[in-house]
Amino acid sequence: MDWYGITDMQVASELGKRIKSTRLRKKLSQAEVAGRAGISVFTVSQMENGKNTSLASLVAVLRVLKLLENFDSLVPEIVVSPVELLLSKKKR
Repeated sequence: MDWYGITDMQVASELGKRIKSTRLRKKLSQAEVAGRAGISVFTVSQMENGKNTSLASLVAVLRVLKLLENFDSLVPEIVVSPVELLLSKKKR
């Protein structure tokens, strides 16, 4: 998918569709996900429909769906090598 070729609203909509698809594949109802995540069914519904929800709610739902490890590819941790660290100290 060309993520840069679509609007933010379309990205949110696609994310919602994928969350819903994962939930259904795991045979979970919106109520079950909401209960386990500690959020309302309305919030799960809004998220699945690409509507604005909080980051905390997204994290809670991704935790229930066992998708949190995907954050590593979404926003990779930047690791500075010891050589780069030494070189940056020398420049100062």
